[in-house]
Amino acid sequence: MLRTLVCGDRYERAARAKGAALIAGVDEVGRGALFGPVVAAAVILPPKTRLPGLRDSKLLKPSAREHLAAHIQSLALAISIAEIDAATIDRVNIYQATRLAMTAAVSRLSPAPDHLLIDAMRIDHPCPQTSIVYGDALSISIASASVVAKVYRDRLMCQLDAQFPQYGLARHKGYGTAEHRAAILEHGPSPLHRKSFAPVAQSNLFETDQFLS
Repeated sequence: MLRTLVCGDRYERAARAKGAALIAGVDEVGRGALFGPVVAAAVILPPKTRLPGLRDSKLLKPSAREHLAAHIQSLALAISIAEIDAATIDRVNIYQATRLAMTAAVSRLSPAPDHLLIDAMRIDHPCPQTSIVYGDALSISIASASVVAKVYRDRLMCQLDAQFPQYGLARHKGYGTAEHRAAILEHGPSPLHRKSFAPVAQSNLFETDQFLS
């Protein structure tokens, strides 16, 4: 269904019709990963921006994401990125950590926005907000934030792959693939794994059972 949705600026135009001038799209990536931070981006685009080929970042090839991210960087009035680490995710849960990352990204924007378009969520911020289900496939601002956040996090995972080569992070970007789950069972979780997530927590139990037997 996501492939049938059209990414455009109707939500941006609706916000401008109500008086908004600086509209920020906000989205996150890495919410379902087993390793590393959840990352949020906030992007303010000029009115009437056109980004051919833009859509939900999950549906784009890596080369297309890289190209679009560079284009967005050159056009945007403001971009901000924030990450919340695995330890905080374990402490407050992934939903709250996602909201924290989004709030931090919005708070760091300069100039400050006067309206937020957020992918299926609301945050603790005084700025007027519109929560849009499938927003990363429907809103050009949210889709731009999705691409920026995805490119940033994927690059981070490739960097961390050199530090933790046993997990294959450059290939799966920390998500729970069969390869990643097998590596966690074989090597145990790293300090950057999300210990509260079931596949990681189960590997800890497995190791404890082995130790006690």
